[in-house]
Amino acid sequence: MKTFEVHFRYQDRSTGTAESTSKVDASSLPGAVAKATREFVKALDRKQRFDMNKNGLEITAEPVSAATDAQAETSAEASAG
Repeated sequence: MKTFEVHFRYQDRSTGTAESTSKVDASSLPGAVAKATREFVKALDRKQRFDMNKNGLEITAEPVSAATDAQAETSAEASAG
């Protein structure tokens, strides 16, 4: 199982842009997006779900190991330079 970080963003009628981030364990990227989306939508109330459907849901997903590798490279370059 791999760990993925999934970001959600949609326009809410009361707060403007609503954002959420979750970490999910799954075997593939599509599986992680599906699992995280189910959890995210279950947590919304009726009006928030309506706003999400009306305005669209933006989903961004990336493997957690790739993010930590990029940070490690950046810190290694900073210490070497």
